[in-house]
Amino acid sequence: MQVDLELLKEIQPNVIKQLQAIFEHNKVGHAYIFEGAKGSGVTEMMAYFAQLLLCEQPKENIPCGTCRSCIRLKSGNHLNFHEVFPEGQFIKIDAIEVLMAELSKKGVEEGRKIYVVHEAERLNVKSANKLLKTLEEPDGQVTAIFLTKNINAIMPTIRSRCQHVKFQPVSRKIIIKELQEQSISFSIAATLSVITSNLEEAIRLSEDEVFAHARKTVLKLIEVVSQNVHESLLIVHEDWLPAFKEKEQMELALDLLLFAIRDIVAIKANPEAELTYPDMKQSWSSMALRSTYDGLSAQLQAVLKARQQLQSNMNRTLLMEQLMLNLQEGKSFV
Repeated sequence: MQVDLELLKEIQPNVIKQLQAIFEHNKVGHAYIFEGAKGSGVTEMMAYFAQLLLCEQPKENIPCGTCRSCIRLKSGNHLNFHEVFPEGQFIKIDAIEVLMAELSKKGVEEGRKIYVVHEAERLNVKSANKLLKTLEEPDGQVTAIFLTKNINAIMPTIRSRCQHVKFQPVSRKIIIKELQEQSISFSIAATLSVITSNLEEAIRLSEDEVFAHARKTVLKLIEVVSQNVHESLLIVHEDWLPAFKEKEQMELALDLLLFAIRDIVAIKANPEAELTYPDMKQSWSSMALRSTYDGLSAQLQAVLKARQQLQSNMNRTLLMEQLMLNLQEGKSFV
């Protein structure tokens, strides 16, 4: 387990302060729930906290990284650290029984034992009940860490016995900065930072031809959609429909279209607004001057309606043709 402490301090400053205070004041509890969206640093923070709790020579609430315990943990060979993962749809009772057997062993390693339950919302009734005794009456120094995207999806019997650590979504500013350090342009990074707060996913999308084509097509479409419905329909049939055959691809393209219109609304209200498409600021400003808020609102509603129709499996050609007509009728540009 490799931990980038400086990045964790940047993306989750409050969480790292909370965990360091717990450690510094010797108030380590027997069970925690780390709740946060994918990409918010939940797994990385768990690794840091586990390393801190097991380190033999921590200094200023930071694991040394060089002691026997830190080295074993990094290599995945620490006898006092255990992880449980879902198998199929659920975390099965067999996995919990194996965990409990490991926790009951009088191992070579002294000190605290830590176990981590990944995707804890996938504990079923049997496996959750099996864990309850360990949670209520831990044998010695045992700390459980449950990782989840949604604390409310975890069974109440587990939830009520844990301290809640809430992770905030990673800010756009940090995502843009990290992406630029990966040699991704500011404009592309700004768009990606609105689509996802997961850095790994953002980097993957930056290399995805579908994303690049979707962004290019949306910008092409927004330039003509309210001026010439025939040209917008041509773009739909020649560029949009052939490229976005999967529902997920169509969703991404519609989202990008929504963000473009939202940019125009934002810049109309505040010329210095942060944009999803900063490279289009001059064009958006010009469009904003020729737009009414009512017209822009009608366009936003038209895209949202198309997004809903996509989920109900409406014919995509008909959906996009109707959307172009609805955007034209919005008469945003006068």
